[in-house]
Amino acid sequence: MRIGGIPLGEGAPLVLISGLNVIESAEDTLEAARTLRALADRHGLPLVFKASYDKANRSSLESYRGPGIDEGVRILDRVKRETGLPILTDVHEPGQAKIAAEVADCLQIPAFLCRQTDLIAACAQTGLPVNIKKGQFMAPEDVRLAVDKVRRFGSGGAFVTERGTTFGYQQLVVDMRALARMREFAPVCFDATHAVQQPGAGGVASGGERRYVGPLARAAVALGIDGLFVEAHPDPENAPCDGPSQIDFEALDGLLGEVTRVERALR
Repeated sequence: MRIGGIPLGEGAPLVLISGLNVIESAEDTLEAARTLRALADRHGLPLVFKASYDKANRSSLESYRGPGIDEGVRILDRVKRETGLPILTDVHEPGQAKIAAEVADCLQIPAFLCRQTDLIAACAQTGLPVNIKKGQFMAPEDVRLAVDKVRRFGSGGAFVTERGTTFGYQQLVVDMRALARMREFAPVCFDATHAVQQPGAGGVASGGERRYVGPLARAAVALGIDGLFVEAHPDPENAPCDGPSQIDFEALDGLLGEVTRVERALR
């Protein structure tokens, strides 16, 4: 499987999927992409740039959702043209798949929607690879059925991203065994950002414990994964979405140094 020109899985080097939780402006998104490309290059990691044009599953009606698909796709197209990075973005409705595929190199199924057959089919039929975010409510083995749907409807391939399992109220727990179990039937990515999210803990928004992003990322790389998903923001405390779960670029730089050392030790 390839995202743009980057191989994923089957013994390929670890891939970094990183970017903004949600697009805020064209300039900020482009600057983030340039910064992340420089960090990835410094640590010798292939980079796929991720940003959402719409966060349709926000807790509150008052929460920022993004610029929408039309403006968002234009911004992602500019990022792709000016940085050369492959693009990953999430799709919430079947009708969005073809529009997003005009720019994206990989389409992502949000965790809450990972059983929606029509959405999966629409994304797979674009011919692009599909990233299935494992639902917080699903056993790892059950995600195989979503992977099978992608393979039935498309030729771009599928990989699975772990982001934790609901444990009581406002808590997610990562069972590292799930990474090994899912890797038996698909390439696996670990989402170190949303794994530390505390859904609804902020009242009208989600909370998070960003201090655990690093430990979980290191553990996942040590177990053996194909991709590492980390969202970053220049000012996480003022990020409009999932700020408590995100790290800044300086912290990401340090984390990438750590995980690359872990990966090299396993070779």
